[in-house]
Amino acid sequence: MPSKTKKQGDRTKRLPVSPSGQITLLTDFGNRDYFVGAVKGVVASINPSARMIDITHEIPGQDIEAAAFILLASYRSFAPGTIHVAVVDPGVGTGRKAILALAGGHFFVGPDNGIFSYVLEKEADHRIFHLTVQNYFCQPLSNTFHGRDVFAPVAAYLSNGLSPETFGEEIFDTVRLPPLAPTAPKPGQIKGRILHIDRFGNCVTNIDRLVLERSNEDRAKVMIKGKKIDSFRESYAERKGKKTLFAIWGSAGFLEISACNRSAAKILKAGRGDSVTIEFV
Repeated sequence: MPSKTKKQGDRTKRLPVSPSGQITLLTDFGNRDYFVGAVKGVVASINPSARMIDITHEIPGQDIEAAAFILLASYRSFAPGTIHVAVVDPGVGTGRKAILALAGGHFFVGPDNGIFSYVLEKEADHRIFHLTVQNYFCQPLSNTFHGRDVFAPVAAYLSNGLSPETFGEEIFDTVRLPPLAPTAPKPGQIKGRILHIDRFGNCVTNIDRLVLERSNEDRAKVMIKGKKIDSFRESYAERKGKKTLFAIWGSAGFLEISACNRSAAKILKAGRGDSVTIEFV
């Protein structure tokens, strides 16, 4: 279940970077309906010069965790000042907040349902604003399409140079998904989980270089779904031994469990959330 963060101290410092005219879109809208086009139309009507880039619109429907990972894996590829609109919003029309977050030199606009959890965990120095000033929303406001009526116009006005404070008050409590960081329940052991399974069947874990240093790879044994994996490779196509499954550092910075030209997820019958244990011998 999502949890709430504790109230933090006063933050009166100025923004480290100004919002740019570049806006990314990440949604579960798909491409067969009018939803994506409508969002882009609202942005263009407010700021015709905005540069819109689609990260993806193929997030599984209402899958907040999948969106949180994709956003984490992609936002640093964009220049500082980029505005990221992320909308996977099963609570649209309810009492859930609409928020604007500033983190890592980027801006994030979307629902307060945990979609920004992983970014905010990585970027501990952040600020969050509750979007309440309806002058900057589309009217009449639909209770089923805040992507178009709330998040798109706020992103567009932000890209035109309006201050985040314009849209509402700063807040210090946001909904969070379970923590991204793995645990170390005892010496010589790391407990993690599968964060994401990509279209090739690679199992992306939540274990990063801060947890498992390269110097320890020779001693590391990865346990997942009853299988022991002790082969670390530098590329997917590297031929090293006869074992099918291997570990590799993926482009998102996390340890992946992979199989050359095959789906590791299918071999393991693994899914997101499955436990991953590393032991050092």
